[in-house]
Amino acid sequence: MSKHKDEKHHHLHEPGAGHGPGHDEHHSGQDGHRSSDPAERPIELNANDAVAAGAEAELREQISLKDKEIAELKDKYLRGLAEADNVRKRMRQQSEETVRLQRESLLRDLLPITDNLERAVDAARGGGNGKPIVEGVEMVLRSLLDFLRNQGVAPRESIGQPFDPQFHEAVDHVESTDYPPNTVINEFHRGYQVGDRMLRPARVSVAKAPSRGEPPPNSRENKGGNGANE
Repeated sequence: MSKHKDEKHHHLHEPGAGHGPGHDEHHSGQDGHRSSDPAERPIELNANDAVAAGAEAELREQISLKDKEIAELKDKYLRGLAEADNVRKRMRQQSEETVRLQRESLLRDLLPITDNLERAVDAARGGGNGKPIVEGVEMVLRSLLDFLRNQGVAPRESIGQPFDPQFHEAVDHVESTDYPPNTVINEFHRGYQVGDRMLRPARVSVAKAPSRGEPPPNSRENKGGNGANE
C-alpha cells in the first residue's frame, strides 16, 4: 500500500508528466522570454517620425486653408466680372436712351422750320409780285438761325479778319489794295462754331499783294480809271 502511493507521487513530479511540449513553451513565454514573431512585437515611433507626422498634418491643414482661400477669391472674381458686365450694360442702355431723347428733341425743334417752309411754298404758288416768297424765306431763315442759336451754334464773322487756318478754308487768293495781304475779303459760305470749337470753317478768298506795274482788277484805282475811259 505504501509502495503504491510512493510510485504515484513520483510519477506526478516527473518532468513533462501530464503535460505536452506546448505546455513547456507556453510556460517559457510566461517566464518573461520575448516572442520571436514580428507581428506580436509592439510598434515603436522614434522622435523623427513624430516630428514628420506633425509637419505633414500641419502642411495638410495649410493646403486646406489655401484651397478655401482660392475658392473664395475665385468666387469674388466671378462676382466682380458679373457686376462689371451689368454696369456696362446699364451704361450702354443709358447712353442709347440719352441719344434717343436728344435726337427726338432735335427733330422736334426742326418741325417749326418745316412749317415755315410749307407756308413759303404755299405763298409762292399763290403768285403775286414775289414779296410773299421773300418774306416766307426770311421767316424760315430766322427760324433756322434761332434753332441753331438754341443748340449753341453761332456764326463766325470772317470778312476783314486775318486769315486763320483754324477758322478759315482758303479757296482763292485775290490781289487787292483795299485789304492788307492775308486778309479775308470774301466768303463763299459762313463758318459756324459751337462754344469754342469750330463746327465748320468758313470757305473764303484771301487778299494778296498786287503785282507791280498795274493795279489789281478789283481795286478802287482800277475801277476809277475804267470809269474815266468810259
